[in-house]
Amino acid sequence: MRLGDLTYMNPWWEGKENYHVRQWGRQKIRWWPKWIDRIPLEPFSLNFVLGPRQVGKTTGIKLLIEKLLKENPPESVLYINVEILPDYRELLALLKEFHEMKEKEGIRKGYIFLDEVSSLEGWWRGVKPLIDAGLLDNDVITVTGSSSLKVKRDVEMFPGRRGKGKTLEVMPLSFREYTEVMGLKRPELHREKTLKLFDEYLRTGGFPGSLNGLPMDDLLGAYLGEFIRFGKSLEIAREAFYAIIESAPSATSYRALASMTSGYSYKVIQSYVELFQELYILGTAYLKEGNRIMYRREKKFFFRDPLLARLFSAWSGAELREEAIYEWVVQEHLYRKYGEVYYYTNSYEIDAIAGNMRVEVKAGKTHRRYPREVVVLESEDVPFFLLELS
Repeated sequence: MRLGDLTYMNPWWEGKENYHVRQWGRQKIRWWPKWIDRIPLEPFSLNFVLGPRQVGKTTGIKLLIEKLLKENPPESVLYINVEILPDYRELLALLKEFHEMKEKEGIRKGYIFLDEVSSLEGWWRGVKPLIDAGLLDNDVITVTGSSSLKVKRDVEMFPGRRGKGKTLEVMPLSFREYTEVMGLKRPELHREKTLKLFDEYLRTGGFPGSLNGLPMDDLLGAYLGEFIRFGKSLEIAREAFYAIIESAPSATSYRALASMTSGYSYKVIQSYVELFQELYILGTAYLKEGNRIMYRREKKFFFRDPLLARLFSAWSGAELREEAIYEWVVQEHLYRKYGEVYYYTNSYEIDAIAGNMRVEVKAGKTHRRYPREVVVLESEDVPFFLLELS
């Protein structure tokens, strides 16, 4: 494969319009992703942009390319969807050719975008030798991936070789971001409008496609494709999701989840749950007692976006409970703010512990008394708590 074979991915080389940017411009609801402005663009930088499928990473990259083309020659920008490459050797050859082309054209600074690298085993072998040889010193390389742990492990292959680069995580819109995109300024002052928007947020989540009315089957298909690519059975994945959703919002164990399946071992179910976490579908709240985190005890699994909860509830045939989805959205927002979230149980249970916050979500649950430091949220309190948290 030669660079000339990638012209359809890099239409700006021929003065043609960028397809993703054109599609973005046609969307009824669109926004400039803030994470784009946080990507370092001075050589040498090796950046990583991680996040779930269909969250807008590729569109964001194409918008950034459109911006770069206003001040740089078209040949200085290279975009490769790594999914099409058979192995890392092809990637290495393409990057070498790009370097040679830049030298020939007298282009000093280059911008290289490698999309969905988690789909190519050992992709980093196509980049690291060129960094070590100094051939990419005048370039900015931005890598995207949908598999958090796999790409994070790959990041470790570049110790001291990142330059000015950063690692960014791109997630579906938070509720605060959702209200901004939907044009509601100062939502705290508009109670009824905010409550209505929150109901819509719980239905659509924060994925760009869902906000623009794209069918959920598109998003579901993207995830099912990921399961297959990682060698997982769709039937086992379906049963694992069923067990997780039917158990929610209670804490559970891998053994308990396995007992709700057709006889799969707890180790098999654990491997599937870990993949769901790696693909940004699920998060985990561990039990915390004092300063001790009880990793081996029961856990609370939460969906990272309301749409994902609805998507896999429908796919697995599990009943999605109101109290669960309210608790999940609170846990996710706390996790985004503090980078951790736990729960506590003794004579009473606290759904979410993060930083110095103790939060109990009472939506759909029976009432009881809690210590004064615990924030107790009714259904209508949740959206305003999320806004204040953000």
